[in-house]
Amino acid sequence: MSGNTSLAAWLRLTLTPGIGGETQRTLLSAFGLPENIFSAGAATLSRTIPQTAVERLLGHNSTADVDGALAWASEPNNHIVTLADSSYPQRLLETQNPPTILYVKGRVELLNQPALAVVGSRNATPQGNANAEAFSAALAAAGLNIVSGLALGIDAAAHQGGLKGNQNGGGSTIAVIGTGIDRVYPARNQDLARRIAEEGAIISEFPLGTPALKENFPRRNRIISGMSLGCLVVEAAERSGSLITARLAGDQGRDVFAIPGSIHSPLSKGCHRLIKQGAKLVDDARDILDELKILIEAKTENVSYPKETTPEIASATSVTNPSTHSATLALLDSIGYDPCDVDTISARSGLTADKLYAMLLQLELEGRLASLPGGRFQRVSTS
Repeated sequence: MSGNTSLAAWLRLTLTPGIGGETQRTLLSAFGLPENIFSAGAATLSRTIPQTAVERLLGHNSTADVDGALAWASEPNNHIVTLADSSYPQRLLETQNPPTILYVKGRVELLNQPALAVVGSRNATPQGNANAEAFSAALAAAGLNIVSGLALGIDAAAHQGGLKGNQNGGGSTIAVIGTGIDRVYPARNQDLARRIAEEGAIISEFPLGTPALKENFPRRNRIISGMSLGCLVVEAAERSGSLITARLAGDQGRDVFAIPGSIHSPLSKGCHRLIKQGAKLVDDARDILDELKILIEAKTENVSYPKETTPEIASATSVTNPSTHSATLALLDSIGYDPCDVDTISARSGLTADKLYAMLLQLELEGRLASLPGGRFQRVSTS
């Protein structure tokens, strides 16, 4: 039987309405390959699955969706990977309910290379995004592929960091999406998705054309954690969807890591809860590499890791005179490392409103301070 015919049978099995993953695995366990399932006959199938499922399986005669998937797979850089393929992520096979097939756009060879999930809030702080990108770049430079969900916020920053690692000859990034692979959600990440498809890989278990349905996004989280050695949570509120991924990672026997934050920040609550529950606190990418026993090659020696602004960095970026530079450092000390409103900054620094706003604007322009909703400001680490 030709490879195309065999793949058509896999597609027919997975695209038949009403035949879910559990039924698919039951049939594959009993009959081996999909072509054996369809040649078995109704009477034989009914000994394995309910009669209603048999009728759905044998009664679905439309080939348009199968033909469409085969046409998509014939295009350059597109792949459909089945449970029986050697390129299927082997770590994912260890999980409870691995997808029967995966639609992959990009470098299929990445699926079985060492990977780390990096997840967090969609409404991340500037510092959270900076941490996600810097950690991911360092980890990718050490050879790990960064796996995330292509959402806004931490996911997007993690993918950006993974792409930086790829430029340095290290790992890259893998996006696991909750739509059909022929769609990009959110649309704002269109350019990022294009780069990932060229330099990394995009994965979906959902049929072509599947829209952005709310219930599909939690499902993809088991793939993000399942194909990874561990999961790093950068920022997460107490009820963040990222905690679902972290819980799945723990259930799958993966290491869970969390970056601590301010005790006053809602986006640190989820990470702090994970740490209380046994997640490993990390403040440097090397902590993760040491825990996973990943060999740090020489090429990572010059990687920039997240760190707080130092006088040396401030001096290198300052465009003002020495006295202004000293005042700027004093202002940064007054702000601290938690989000802070203008009234509090003014009270701590003793500066008048006019002078304070001018200095805050300058720090924003230099990328050392970020404005947050509600008129608050937060220091941004530089590297």
